[in-house]
Amino acid sequence: MRDVLITKQPVELYKILKFEGIASSGAEAKMMVADGAVLVNGEVETRKRRQINAGDLLSVADDDIRIVLG
Repeated sequence: MRDVLITKQPVELYKILKFEGIASSGAEAKMMVADGAVLVNGEVETRKRRQINAGDLLSVADDDIRIVLG
């Protein structure tokens, strides 16, 4: 598991996927979410604009991320 530092919260889910390089673009990130490929706190999330806060856990394929406020 790796930590991702955010400086403000909340942050939209698809933006984290894009900025962390999990998706190559915002459109790809939105498609990943819409296809049910992203888990937030252990549950499938299909809302691409889901508000993510510090303490949330994201899982995409074999990539596990913990959101940390810095």
